Formats: sequence, structure tokens, C-alpha cells
Amino acid sequence: MEILWTLIIGAVAGWLGAQIFKGGSLGLIGNIIVGIIGGVIGYYLLGTTFGTAVIGQILTGAVGSIILLAVINLLTGRRV
Repeated sequence: MEILWTLIIGAVAGWLGAQIFKGGSLGLIGNIIVGIIGGVIGYYLLGTTFGTAVIGQILTGAVGSIILLAVINLLTGRRV
């Protein structure tokens, strides 16, 4: 059940990060990957600033996703 929640929260956080960063959607799998990696980045940088509830996890993942998408954009020189 925890894996399913991780995938759902990762997908929502990745989608939200892509919408805020003004990038196009990366598709379901891309959003899940960006959201999960963004969650790790966000938790490393912010800890539990937004709380440990589902909304806090989504916000932390979205912030991390925005950071990840910005780094990818800088490294590739094109919009992701």
C-alpha cells in the first residue's frame, strides 16, 4: 500500500511541479519519476516544513520537482 501512495503522490507532485514550472507534462511515468525524485530533493532541502500529511508531502514533492526541472532545463539548454 505504501508503494501505491508513493506513486500517487509522486504523480501529483510531478504534475504540479510541471504546471508551476510552466513546462509541458512529461506524461504519467515522467511525472511519477520527477515527483518521486523531487520528493527526495524537497525533503532533503525542506524537511517537514509543510508537514507530514499527504498535502505536505505533495507540496514538498512539488517544490523538489520544480528544482529538479530547473536543473534539467539548465543542463540541457531546452525546456523539459
